Amino acid sequence: MSMDFTDQRLSYEKGALDQQSIPTSPFELLKEWMNEALAQKVQEPYAMSLATCGADNKPSVRIVLLREITDNGIIFYTNYESAKGQDIAENPNAEVLFFWHELERQVRISGSIAKIDTAKSAAYFQKRPHDSQVGAWVSQPQSGEVASRDVMEQTFDQLQADYPDNSQVPVPVPAFWGGYEITIEQVEFWQGRANRMHDRIVYTQDSKQNNASWTTKRLLP
Repeated sequence: MSMDFTDQRLSYEKGALDQQSIPTSPFELLKEWMNEALAQKVQEPYAMSLATCGADNKPSVRIVLLREITDNGIIFYTNYESAKGQDIAENPNAEVLFFWHELERQVRISGSIAKIDTAKSAAYFQKRPHDSQVGAWVSQPQSGEVASRDVMEQTFDQLQADYPDNSQVPVPVPAFWGGYEITIEQVEFWQGRANRMHDRIVYTQDSKQNNASWTTKRLLP
């Protein structure tokens, strides 16, 4: 039986986006919107949908967590041997989407993607909760088939025994795990408005040089 949602709709009326008053850099507006999402207690506002496409030309999308906004882009961490890691190795272009329903806003970011420095990845790994460090080792190969949940739990318990919490033996950083940075080339800020007259402002980088200027334009909704 099919499901019909054609009568389900909302009117977005919580904000506006004025092209004349936005900052010159998308990083400023991204941080501003992120801070507002945090202040409004949006649940995990740093959660973002990451879209990649490998050599098979089939797009894939999944949720990952933003961990840093840098001067040039955004950083997240994952398993390098995962499906997304394989996509990135074959096609170093990606797009992410933030959607904050409570604020009736979304942000689309696109750009090129590359691994970050291993020392930086290691520093972040050691900041993670102990059980998350252990869990990174269980997910190898990530997205690989496993016989049962029990097999996963047994592996986790064995690693907990090998590297007990609060011991003098730290959980080693997996060679297959680390961070990626998406160097931002284009950002679209979307603010929901009534009557489907949404505000859409796109920032595009004039060049790929550091501290390059940005141009903005308004798009039809």
